[in-house]
Amino acid sequence: MKGLESYLFLALLGLLPDVHAATTTTSASSAPTPMSTKWAAALAKAKDAVKKLSNADKASLGSGTWNKGPCIGNTAAVPSINFPGYCLQDAPLGVRIAKGVSVFPAGINAAATWDRDLIRQRGTAIGEEFKGKGVHIALGPAMNLARAPTAGRNWEGFGGDPYLTGEAAYETIVGMQSKGVQACAKHYINNEQELHRGSSSSDVDDRTQHEVYAHTFLRSVQAGVTSVMCSYNKVNNTYACENDKTINQILKKEFGFQGFVLSDWWANIAGPTSANMGLDMVMPGETGYQTGVPLFGPALVTAVQNGQVPQSRLDDMATRILAGWYYQGQDVGYPPVRFDIEVDVQGNHKQLIRQIGAASTVLLKNVGGVLPLKKPSSLAVIGKDGGPPSSGNPNAYGDRAGNDGILAIGWGSGTAEFPYLIDPLAAIKARAQADGTTVTSSLSDSDLNAARAAATGKSFALVFINADSGEEYITVEGNAGDRNDLKAWHGGDALVTAVANANNNTIVVVHSVGTIIMEPWIDHPNIKAVVWAGLQGQEAGNSLVDILYGVVNPSAKLPYTIAKKGSDYPAQVSPNANIPYSEGLFIDYRHFDKNNIAPRYEFGFGLSYTTFQFSSLSIGTPSSTGGSAPTGPGSSASAWLHDDWVSVTFSLKNTGSVKGAEVAQLYVSPPASANSPPSQLRGFSKVELAPGASSTVTIKLSRYSFSVWDVVQQKWVIPAGRHNIWVGASSRDKRLTGSIVF
Repeated sequence: MKGLESYLFLALLGLLPDVHAATTTTSASSAPTPMSTKWAAALAKAKDAVKKLSNADKASLGSGTWNKGPCIGNTAAVPSINFPGYCLQDAPLGVRIAKGVSVFPAGINAAATWDRDLIRQRGTAIGEEFKGKGVHIALGPAMNLARAPTAGRNWEGFGGDPYLTGEAAYETIVGMQSKGVQACAKHYINNEQELHRGSSSSDVDDRTQHEVYAHTFLRSVQAGVTSVMCSYNKVNNTYACENDKTINQILKKEFGFQGFVLSDWWANIAGPTSANMGLDMVMPGETGYQTGVPLFGPALVTAVQNGQVPQSRLDDMATRILAGWYYQGQDVGYPPVRFDIEVDVQGNHKQLIRQIGAASTVLLKNVGGVLPLKKPSSLAVIGKDGGPPSSGNPNAYGDRAGNDGILAIGWGSGTAEFPYLIDPLAAIKARAQADGTTVTSSLSDSDLNAARAAATGKSFALVFINADSGEEYITVEGNAGDRNDLKAWHGGDALVTAVANANNNTIVVVHSVGTIIMEPWIDHPNIKAVVWAGLQGQEAGNSLVDILYGVVNPSAKLPYTIAKKGSDYPAQVSPNANIPYSEGLFIDYRHFDKNNIAPRYEFGFGLSYTTFQFSSLSIGTPSSTGGSAPTGPGSSASAWLHDDWVSVTFSLKNTGSVKGAEVAQLYVSPPASANSPPSQLRGFSKVELAPGASSTVTIKLSRYSFSVWDVVQQKWVIPAGRHNIWVGASSRDKRLTGSIVF
């Protein structure tokens, strides 16, 4: 660990003294080059192994064997090189369809922490559990952007900004792979909705692709990811799993990716010739569900024999697939697959889950400092989301395809089996008993009379609402993956209003997969606080109580914009066969900034129980001058682009009365000639400070931080002119401003 990560780690352990001056440094894009010494060694081993194989063995490496193994995806063993075959298993927040595992906070909550160290710790713990179960390839993280606010799988990813998502993907992958499991970056690429995902075409211009949607996968390559999953959809009218432009030209050539590309399950491909377009492994292996007819395997061998697929391409496929095995050291001492209950891999991860759950809870409103709670005499807990599922079993709905009780994750293949689930009411009662607080509850969303009765006369009324979504193969309450709208589920607006009318200290708690429209009640004078809890995983209730009572000072920030109305967003889920990404670079806050639209709560916003002061901005000169971005293999991941180049330094002080952490956010505003968004996140640093303490914060920017993709030259260029640089507490909270001229 270095810089901010090291400081925060020690601070979290309580090993730092209270000091009045400290220094923290973060780099915008610190990363190894794609062809590292480790990759070179792995590829050399893989090439030696491939020389010993028949074409049938080589083809088998990239051919899934559906229902011929214990995992979601399986490949055949190759005894001649002691290769046991791969086990591939969902999901991004825990081991799917397994017992004795943890359910971590969702990706969207990990992003809301804006804490690189915690995100990496989450990845490390997830990787540890996958390895403990003998899984070779963990199918995550997911990193598609929240382009359309109702898109069903937004909660699996890291929000609406490419930079924040890229950093979260990077830290997650480094953490996961540190334990020996192979991570899988998904879904490549432009799979930003569930509706018609298997047939629609996402039509994206080259600049937008590079600067927005491909960036997260570039960061994954820089993290050393061994596999990338291509998506169901078409990209510019060609299926993503046989798209030469996105796989061969961008991912493998331009980014220098050394690993392998596997298809999403039953993704549309033409057959063995898809290998020529860059596909290395087909999953789960058959032409359709339970057809028994392999897509690759013997058909791929035949295609090589008749010249449809070059021999060199088959060798390359096999080499890439085996390289991941060697790269992660899975050829020595890796545990066998074991999904039985006797193998419990949870360890002490519940402590980390609780910590991340609290660190990802965003305080949106806190009138008069009503939070944290201080031993109130009475509380009301109102709403179904505040209690346990009615059956008592958090796994009652397969793949979590039901909304009943506390919402801790969404639904679909990105889920895992809860070992337990702490609901808010149980956690609040435990704290209330210690405080001598009387707790009354009404766990109905529809009985407004009961809600009013429970709220009346109480010191505080906590009203819980939620909104759910997931994958398109499951429909929940009429929502086929994507949400039908941005309303709170089960009449949540009416419930909140009824409670607020009955209690002048109403606190709204939202568990949601993403943004909801709050306008029907947000300005109600009796609503004193809003706590945005997101999807906190198995420790949800405990994490929430830590925030409500000030055990943890909230420090989370929104990873997307909460608008005043749905039409304020630049894109919606589209029913069309061709989905034009006509908003281009202007997604999420970039669109709001460009069009001067006032959000309800902006990207990067989040309150604390303390206050912070920014001062003394200093922008250094570039560490070197001259040169230009390279072209050719690995050019987008080149050291010239990504090495530290400009240092931005400022002071941050805790001016309040309690310890807390602030996320200092750095945005760059390019010259008008660049035709770029008005402000783009290019760095952040989360700094914890004692009351009265200050820190000198340095964020280092690279050439890439200032670059745009030139579609004519097919390279990164830095626009000439003045680049404004500003630092603040959200995308609309400018505290310090400066500039640099190139």
